[in-house]
Amino acid sequence: MKEIRFHGRGGQGAVTAASLLAVAGFMDGKFTQAFPTFGVERRGAPVQAFTRIDDKFIRRRSHIYEPDILVILDSTLLKVVDVTGGLKDDGIVIINTEKTAKELGLEGLDVRSVDATKEAFDVLKRDIVNTAMLGAFSAFTGEVSKDSICKAIREHFSGDIAEKNITLVERVYEKAKEQ
Repeated sequence: MKEIRFHGRGGQGAVTAASLLAVAGFMDGKFTQAFPTFGVERRGAPVQAFTRIDDKFIRRRSHIYEPDILVILDSTLLKVVDVTGGLKDDGIVIINTEKTAKELGLEGLDVRSVDATKEAFDVLKRDIVNTAMLGAFSAFTGEVSKDSICKAIREHFSGDIAEKNITLVERVYEKAKEQ
């Protein structure tokens, strides 16, 4: 089982990303779960969301305390939340940043970064990076196919916004594959 914990801020789409990832995993023939955790939220407040993906039925229903993969939508969270807490020794950190692991204080971890913010502004004209980070997730891990992520986006969104998000996924996927 792969356990993924998303860290973002209210309004960035972490909860939607976790849900879309679960739908995409299901489309790939896997068993999945997705769920958020938050208190009294406001735009910009730290948010967590979780996804589990497995080849077998998932019985576990708890929060994810020891993730295999972290997806961090906003690198400024490193200053206010222990985002790497509980990360498994062989875990992967996928982070939206142009900085290096050393600059972020994450040396010693398997950090994969992509400037999803730049790509989101180029394609969407706004700083909503959730689908961009799913493109990075697919490229860096191979746990879920890019095609299934695009299908999940088409089910969740419609029209021009769906197509723009698919373009964003594809752009970030290609950039991540180049690394």
